Amino acid sequence: MPTLPTLQVALIGCGAIGTALLELVQHDTGLAVAAIVVPQAGVEAAQAVARRLAPAARVCDSVPHDGIALVVEAAGHAAIAQHVLPALRRGVPCIVASVGALSAADLAEQLEMAAHAGGTQAQLIAGAIGAIDALAAARIGGLDSVRYTGRKPPQAWKDTPAEAGRDLASLATATVIFEGSAREAARLYPKNANVAATVSLAGLGLDHTMVRLVADPGVTENVHQVEAAGAFGSFELTMRNQPLAANPKTSALTVYSAARALRNRTAAVSI
Repeated sequence: MPTLPTLQVALIGCGAIGTALLELVQHDTGLAVAAIVVPQAGVEAAQAVARRLAPAARVCDSVPHDGIALVVEAAGHAAIAQHVLPALRRGVPCIVASVGALSAADLAEQLEMAAHAGGTQAQLIAGAIGAIDALAAARIGGLDSVRYTGRKPPQAWKDTPAEAGRDLASLATATVIFEGSAREAARLYPKNANVAATVSLAGLGLDHTMVRLVADPGVTENVHQVEAAGAFGSFELTMRNQPLAANPKTSALTVYSAARALRNRTAAVSI
């Protein structure tokens, strides 16, 4: 039986998400991490990770122009313009984890144009939320409303605008720290609002998806709730995700979602 050739992958980013992804796929047959792309200042740390989890990978500060069949972005918003757009223009398909970056003016359009120019595709992963397939299907029939509520422990909102005028460590009750459009949520909380952006891009768009962000001392998980209604009917989804141990702003499911997208590229049957 013929087998698919080994997929040569460039991973952008070697932080909490990138390292966890490498741990998950290090023994996968059918794919090989050939390059790990990090800023020059992060090369030494990435080399240490590569020696342990991807010894054949080259650590570099840009995506190699040859020998790469797929790019996986797990580096944060700046990596979209710096690395993903050029790779797409060269015809290399990309998996994008930092979906919240697409709330920036014209970046979603730039992503689409780059993929068209290269005759390839950018895949936005669902990340920490489920039911994205149902939401995207409902949009075809007509959506009337979509609301996303993100509820996390107070420490997950550290170093964000949520600290303005309040002491997160002393919160005794659940506190709404933001309410507005998904575009504004992603702008103010870029490291926390990937889910809001994903829900928006699958449904009504960034300006018509309502978002509420909550700092809640009563929860230990990252809790995501989506409510949607339209011609299809309605649904409510609540997910309680364990935070990634190395980064409480990120749900562990984000890493699993990236691993699934990567594995689907080499699977004989995917779902």
